[in-house]
Amino acid sequence: MLGNFIYSNPTKIYFGDEAHKNLVEALSGFGKKVMLTYGGGSIKRNGVYDDIIAALTAAGKEVVELSGVMPNPTVDKLIEGCKVARENNVDFILAVGGGSTIDYAKAVSVSAWYDGDAWERFWVKQEDPKPGERIIPVGAVLTMAGTGSEMNGGSVITNHATKMKIGKVFGEEVMPKFAVLNPRYTFSLPHRQMVAGIFDTMSHIMEQYFSGDDDSTSDYLAEGLMRSVIASSRVAVKDPENYEARSNLMWSATWALNTLIGEGKSQDWMVHMIGQAIGAYTDATHGMTLSGVSEAYYRHIMKYALKRFARFAHVVWEIPTESKSDEQLASEGIDALAAWIKDIGAASEITSLGVTEDMLDGIADATIILTGGYETLNHDEIVEILRKSL
Repeated sequence: MLGNFIYSNPTKIYFGDEAHKNLVEALSGFGKKVMLTYGGGSIKRNGVYDDIIAALTAAGKEVVELSGVMPNPTVDKLIEGCKVARENNVDFILAVGGGSTIDYAKAVSVSAWYDGDAWERFWVKQEDPKPGERIIPVGAVLTMAGTGSEMNGGSVITNHATKMKIGKVFGEEVMPKFAVLNPRYTFSLPHRQMVAGIFDTMSHIMEQYFSGDDDSTSDYLAEGLMRSVIASSRVAVKDPENYEARSNLMWSATWALNTLIGEGKSQDWMVHMIGQAIGAYTDATHGMTLSGVSEAYYRHIMKYALKRFARFAHVVWEIPTESKSDEQLASEGIDALAAWIKDIGAASEITSLGVTEDMLDGIADATIILTGGYETLNHDEIVEILRKSL
């Protein structure tokens, strides 16, 4: 393991098919007025809403509802949420949904009492709240696995006016105080959303795995998680209500991005940067933007880390090594990744997400370039990766 780090994760997890029964207890340590935020109303159709309201009532909470959080929460929606939170002087925000809803709750938590342009401060300038600034605590009830937002400080917001989609990772003070993870709450998800979450999980792991050259415990953990995601995904796409598969996918998604497997790693995240830029232009489902560019991206950087990609092929995809060069093995590993993307029904080209040739320069311009991977991309390389992903 390289580098020095401090690891801490304050989020308390309630996991299992009876996890929701702990919600009254989880809410007991927080104030009376709760802002309940959720998406388009599916939680009212599948019974989750009734469970949540029953728990809030039993906990003696006064509820303010804010619905309509979209898959890629926007600055305009953030402004609306901040207004509701301030006007009602809420003590707590309970996010019920997937990563977008939880991301949104975190965004409101830090922005509601800031008297200024929160988008510019927290997302464009990447600033953190100052000591003493008011932050509304957040809790989560997860209904879609994939982002890991239930156990981290990440919050991604989209600004349609500037065609920018930016993520900000806040510290412990913004992370959910608790998260309720009942795998059965994910059963009613549309198939495409389940698949998008599966690939989002896989991508989170790969972004951390494809960096560094040392013998790192984090990489061994990442390999185990990837093998679990692949195995469980093959079951879940055929049998979406297989509890074992869906529970494994939910737990893998949480551990993929609760910062544990990234410790001691430089980390890449360029697939996410390109995918987020695509999302800013098209509003496409996040996990699908990642699957759409992953094959082209990894083929582009493979030559800079042949041994790592060869290891990926052998350990994760179980490809035999006999009589093969690192280059051949590495290429076969990416072939296996590409085949799996198609097998589970994730997007394998970005034209299916609404990307057209005339968008490529703009998407490349909107892509934030990071330096933690095996190569630092330039604008032309991003355009070429996008073109090969059409």
